[in-house]
Amino acid sequence: MTDSDPTSSDGDDGEAGDAFTLSTFHEICQREGRPVLTAAAIASGLEVSQEGASERLSALVDRGEVERLSVSTDPVVWYPSELEDLTDRERVVIFPKRREIVVDRPDQFTRAQLSQFAHLADTNGESGYRYVVRAEDVWQAPHDSFDDLQRTMRQALGQRSEALEEWVESQWDRARQFTLRTHPDGYTVLEARSAEVMGNVARQKLEEEHVHAPISDTEDWVREGSEAAIKRILYEAGYPVQDERDLEGGDELPMDLHVRLRDYQQTWVDRFAEAGEGVFVGPPGSGKTVAAMGAMAHVEGETLILVPSRDLARQWADTLLEHTTLEADQIGQYHGGVKEVRPVTVATYKIAGMDRHRSLFDDREWGLVVFDEVHHVPSDVYRRSTHLQSRHRLGLSASPIREDDRQVEIFTLVGPPIGTDWEALFEAGFVAEPELEIRYVPWGEDEQANEYGSAEGRERYQIAAMNRGKIAETRYLLSAHPAAKALVFVDYLEQGREFADALDAPFVSGETPHHRRRQLLEEFRRDERDLLVISRVGDEGIDLPTADLAIIASGLGGSRRQGTQRAGRTMRPAGGALVYVLATRGTREEDFARRQLQHLGRKGMTVTEETVERSTDSDSDSDSDSSDE
Repeated sequence: MTDSDPTSSDGDDGEAGDAFTLSTFHEICQREGRPVLTAAAIASGLEVSQEGASERLSALVDRGEVERLSVSTDPVVWYPSELEDLTDRERVVIFPKRREIVVDRPDQFTRAQLSQFAHLADTNGESGYRYVVRAEDVWQAPHDSFDDLQRTMRQALGQRSEALEEWVESQWDRARQFTLRTHPDGYTVLEARSAEVMGNVARQKLEEEHVHAPISDTEDWVREGSEAAIKRILYEAGYPVQDERDLEGGDELPMDLHVRLRDYQQTWVDRFAEAGEGVFVGPPGSGKTVAAMGAMAHVEGETLILVPSRDLARQWADTLLEHTTLEADQIGQYHGGVKEVRPVTVATYKIAGMDRHRSLFDDREWGLVVFDEVHHVPSDVYRRSTHLQSRHRLGLSASPIREDDRQVEIFTLVGPPIGTDWEALFEAGFVAEPELEIRYVPWGEDEQANEYGSAEGRERYQIAAMNRGKIAETRYLLSAHPAAKALVFVDYLEQGREFADALDAPFVSGETPHHRRRQLLEEFRRDERDLLVISRVGDEGIDLPTADLAIIASGLGGSRRQGTQRAGRTMRPAGGALVYVLATRGTREEDFARRQLQHLGRKGMTVTEETVERSTDSDSDSDSDSSDE
């Protein structure tokens, strides 16, 4: 070893030496697949001589970052100084090329920082988290400058990653290339940061139906009503548009809340206030509706709230009266049952999109439009509602996922996602994590099994879904949890009636009169009933009360969002809730169940599987090989 600075040696080793840090050491460890390295491994990784590698390692030893140890199989091995306590400390590993960040045992601060620029893609339910930095995460980062975002990244990662930071900065710049603004004469202008990006992007992508004519090298005159289409087209091209139009805010509507927002809800509202738009994303039970009322209190303007059903409209009206200072005569409902346009109006998507009703909504200047269950917005039927003009837009969703992959349109038509990762809410006790179990149930009748074998396509799926063996399994689960308040979900009306008869329980479906439906749900809330069978109407059309036990008897061919909604009916701070998903053994339902719940597993929930061996033609108290017993 020489007395000179080992990182400034001459020759081919110099450039590699300048770049050799503890982070580089970790990268070579990952490549080699072990936490200790020889000088030969370092030399190979850096493409330098073994002597040069030893000099660099010695420099890390002098800085206290690496330890050396003589062993019998090799004269010397090297390992990070923190290796001895890696088992009980946070560790962050960056994969710049994949833009992935793997974190072991992150604390709440680190996760809060990561959520500002990265998406939680996966977690093992214990201590491992995998984040992905996507373009849209950078575009919506809640920072005023890239320097602020860069500072947050370095705090979260505990290190610098030049490659990742360079990519993030490029995306930050892309999100600031185009702006929609209001011209002094009242029309809308699309403005680009440079003539090059206007000519090479906007004028290549947009048609005459979107813009009238150029005003200058960097400005185009926008056709009225094409703003949403322009935002979507440029977003898909990788250039989100800053919307700074001077939209009318309507009359003022001062209001306060009767409840105190939780810290994360206040964070959501603050981020909404900065952007002027957004989508609150959080698990059922996280209080998205209350947070939306916090946004209303911030805007203090007349508000239109769009919902999928008249039941939800009534529930919104009741909740506004309960949790805000608004009076009854300030809140109106507009749907098939009643038609009132007031300072706060709750309307259904369907009726707001009808031509004969649109003028009632267009004529009023709304300060805020709230899109509940916002995943409906991209559908061809409902997207017309996004043409309503307002200064602010807010969406709400437990899971803004669409099986047709049109969820990108949600963020272009309404606003960027704003949320807190589910597991953080589980850990903090705001929302309880239910236990999820897939139970593979044998056929209850040979006749149904034979029908399944000879059927094809959709008929085959329906036969498996309506396996009567699930009735016996449901009886068994209810008897195993005799004190639980339970909801049983089915996809088919005939199946719902069979379950209701077998379990001696009411069946709530779209055919149930509204007054009877409200009565049954209220009785369940008041603990006057402990069991209901629910059709698809319970997935979002009504505000179901929370339950101790949810049994999903059919619906496995549905969307990941449907699985989230149904599991979410057990999420509440008390904890101890159970969700059982019944799948007919040996059919495609097995794959459907895994697919539907895999999405929840990635959000931090624990999902287990159990094969039921019990004979389905026996009583509910018969023997079972299930590990539950």
